[in-house]
Amino acid sequence: QLQLVESGGGLVQPGGSLRLSCAASGSIEDFKYKTIGWFRQAPGKEREEISCVDPGGDSRPYYHDKVKGRFTISRDSAENTVYLQMNSLKPDDTAVYYCAPACSLVFLSWYSWGQGTQVTVSS
Repeated sequence: QLQLVESGGGLVQPGGSLRLSCAASGSIEDFKYKTIGWFRQAPGKEREEISCVDPGGDSRPYYHDKVKGRFTISRDSAENTVYLQMNSLKPDDTAVYYCAPACSLVFLSWYSWGQGTQVTVSS
């Protein structure tokens, strides 16, 4: 069974940067053929889709308009990890960030979400 573990969150000032990691374990073969998405959930708000990358990392990644131009998703097949580089962070980016094996929440109703990683943007 594929397991994804998020890490790399923390407290950062507005304008700062963080790099989140989504590390795969368990069924690595499944990971290689899965689109991997990043999602976030702020207090009192619905979980939302942020970005996703296809299995080969060849197609143009998806980015939510809120993060386009500031966040970059990448995939390291050798490390079985998907990264989310977040630059020019804003207080509105404060949320728990999760990764999952799909691009859309529509396809994740079955998914058992991990702990996520907390990102707090504050001065």
